[in-house]
Amino acid sequence: MVEVRKEHLALYLAGAAAVSTLLSIAAFEILMALALVAMLVTRQKWRVPPIWLPLSLFFLGTLVSLAVSGHVRQGLPQVKKFYVYLMLFLVASAFREVKQIRWLAIGWALAAGLSSAWGMNQFAEKYLDANYAHVNFYTAYVADRITGFTDHWMTFSGEMMIALLVTGSLVFFSTDRRWVGWLVAIGALLGVALLAAETRSMWGATAAGAVYLLWFWRRWTVLAVPALIGVVLLLNPFGMGERAISVLRPHGDTDSNAHRSMTRRIGYEMIKAHPWFGIGPEQVQYQYTDYLPPGTHLPLPTGYYGHLHNIYIHYAAELGVPAALMMVWMFARALFDFIRGLRRANSGAEQRWVLHAAIAVLIGVLIGGYFEKNIGDSEVLGLFLAVTGCGYAALAQTEESCAA
Repeated sequence: MVEVRKEHLALYLAGAAAVSTLLSIAAFEILMALALVAMLVTRQKWRVPPIWLPLSLFFLGTLVSLAVSGHVRQGLPQVKKFYVYLMLFLVASAFREVKQIRWLAIGWALAAGLSSAWGMNQFAEKYLDANYAHVNFYTAYVADRITGFTDHWMTFSGEMMIALLVTGSLVFFSTDRRWVGWLVAIGALLGVALLAAETRSMWGATAAGAVYLLWFWRRWTVLAVPALIGVVLLLNPFGMGERAISVLRPHGDTDSNAHRSMTRRIGYEMIKAHPWFGIGPEQVQYQYTDYLPPGTHLPLPTGYYGHLHNIYIHYAAELGVPAALMMVWMFARALFDFIRGLRRANSGAEQRWVLHAAIAVLIGVLIGGYFEKNIGDSEVLGLFLAVTGCGYAALAQTEESCAA
């Protein structure tokens, strides 16, 4: 009995760390450390997902880039972030049964629901604020959107995307129907908060992941996605339709279209100058003015230039093309493993909802990553890695069932 309690300690701590990604970055890092200690003290067997190889090579590429950059001290924050990747191995190792992952998913839904509720309270305060009455609400709000429990609307939107896709997969594909009503209600709240955050890249990323889930649940429901888009464009609640249209018709410098275009062009110049090892970890924020494209007119479009708002261009520019390809290999290998696991799992196997969730989240992160450095946020990265770890835990159970 004592041994069982010891094993559960690592499980509970890893689960608490995974849920706390939605609540507090400090709590997440502390709980992850405690989970690591519990795993070591109880001598539990580690699961090492197959993506360890591209991930290790990505780390190696980061270290090499750091060494040759000449700016080791400035680049150390990128190396410290290696710690967050421990979440992948903790979850994959501590969670042994799908019913445990189900409780984790419910925890994510509840935590995301609380963050969404707080975010909607923020939205109401902004909408009713007397200061907003004297200015264009769209212009004022785009520069000061809701953040929930996070410190930025992009982080908030990335977390809501992941939580919503996991919740949707649980509702659509789990054979255990006990919490479905509550999960649907929470999912609706997450969806409303995601729309209210008005982060266009996360709208598109969530839609892509949702289309995947709907296609494998009830294919005809895919029609609901363009219908929802049509309703938002037609009714334009709180300027959401206007925000969507700004993808093609921006409001001058208010929207980030010109800024995103400029950061991509800066990234291309960095890659051309340093294709093998990049300019060094964390160096984009210090050196971007040295790589302005020919013919650039100052001042630059309004926006943040501390990173390049695109994970593929950013990591290629910062760490070099080989390191960026290792990152893409890691994503591709995870997708391959989860798709293969779905094909091997029995039609009624409970593991299927976990694998569907992992695939949908991967799709969302890959698409969202073209428009934002989403996995640059430790909160989003930690949550993404935890979902990926759940996918590998479910995959391990599938393989054990096939071998039995």
